[in-house]
Amino acid sequence: MGHYSGQDLFASSAEVFSVSELAVRVRSLLEERFGLVRVSGELSGLSVAASGHAYFSLKDERTSFPAVMFRQAVNRAGALPAEGEEVECLGRLTLYQARGRAQLVVESMTARGAGLLGQRFLRLKAKLTEEGLFAPERKRPLPLLPKGIGVVTSPTGAAIRDILKILDQRFPSVPVLIYPARVQGAGAAAEIVRGIERLGDGGECDVLIVGRGGGSLEDLWAFNEEEVVRAVVASSVPVISAVGHEIDLVLSDLAADVRAPTPTAAAEMVVPDREQLREQWARRSEALARGLRLRLVEARRHLAEMSHRMRDPRWVLAAHRMRLDDIVRSGQTALAGRLAHARRALGDRRLELAAHDPRPTLSLARSRLDNGNRRLHRALDASLRERRLQLDSGRAMLSKLNPLSVLARGYSVVSRADGRVVHHSSELAIGDSIAVRLAQGSFRGTVDQVSEPESKEPHD
Repeated sequence: MGHYSGQDLFASSAEVFSVSELAVRVRSLLEERFGLVRVSGELSGLSVAASGHAYFSLKDERTSFPAVMFRQAVNRAGALPAEGEEVECLGRLTLYQARGRAQLVVESMTARGAGLLGQRFLRLKAKLTEEGLFAPERKRPLPLLPKGIGVVTSPTGAAIRDILKILDQRFPSVPVLIYPARVQGAGAAAEIVRGIERLGDGGECDVLIVGRGGGSLEDLWAFNEEEVVRAVVASSVPVISAVGHEIDLVLSDLAADVRAPTPTAAAEMVVPDREQLREQWARRSEALARGLRLRLVEARRHLAEMSHRMRDPRWVLAAHRMRLDDIVRSGQTALAGRLAHARRALGDRRLELAAHDPRPTLSLARSRLDNGNRRLHRALDASLRERRLQLDSGRAMLSKLNPLSVLARGYSVVSRADGRVVHHSSELAIGDSIAVRLAQGSFRGTVDQVSEPESKEPHD
């Protein structure tokens, strides 16, 4: 890469450069002409590649410039500022030859005053995202043709002039209500909130445009305030956020039902172009009229065909009545036949049932049973009387043979000590112990005297 001599590259010359040679010359010119430069701007599109290099852009309200910070510089810097922060970079201007694009190779980066706002922006964004305030499903569609448009913005800024100009061009008959509010500085957020609430709840507007022209992060900060974001979400009518330029992003953009890249674009979104509507109306009216004419012609043709095909309804009705009479007669005949058949079958069943009537058999069996019961009772009574007589006779005999009856007449039973009954006096000896049982009770004693019997008469 040779030293550039300062020769005018575009002077008339026979020398022809290739694209690569031209890129080398431009790169040499940029690096030697500018050297180290300090650039301040908003950090945008920050991304760190797998190689460790950081790629981003530095932007202000008019321009965005690409930059790169190589891995060694990133490591020296430690934690990089957050997306959206205002930073000051020290680096060298060069040309990225592969794409022929100028870029800043940053050696060091420091956050400026807006860095705190950038951090606050990210924290608030994360909080409101978690609450669901930016969820797509809560977005509402804009009315096709609003009955009234509310605009919350500065009454002296370029934004209101652009909005009114576009609305007047596209659809001047739609009423526009303006709520004048400060759009930056102290008290701006509170005025924007009041404007949203009054225009949204007044009943005269069914869509709102909230916004302002471009500016720095500090200038646009009122539209990042939490109270403004919540007011946009709580609005009773759809809200279009039109803050700054397309590269600017505020939290109100995320909360609004529709985000417009500029106030002018918001005016174009909120109403259709009247002339275009008239043309569309004319085309659709003509198409509808053609369609109706064709439908009418087709309906008339169809009616004529049906009229030729249609018979006198009285004849049709008479034919149906005759057919109905035939059906009724056939039904009555069939019903009478089935009824007679059923009656004959019922008579046959009654005769069969009479032949098999169990009642006579049951009566005869019941009579036999009654006779058998009576004979059985008589036999049982006779048998019982006979058994009673036998029992009484046995009782009398037992009474005579009962030794207790003998004892009752004054006799007693003498037994030895071993329990054997004494039948003869010879079975005892003086001094033997004896037991004497009487009719009532018993006693024991000792033999003092033994006598022989006087005669040999048998005992009773």
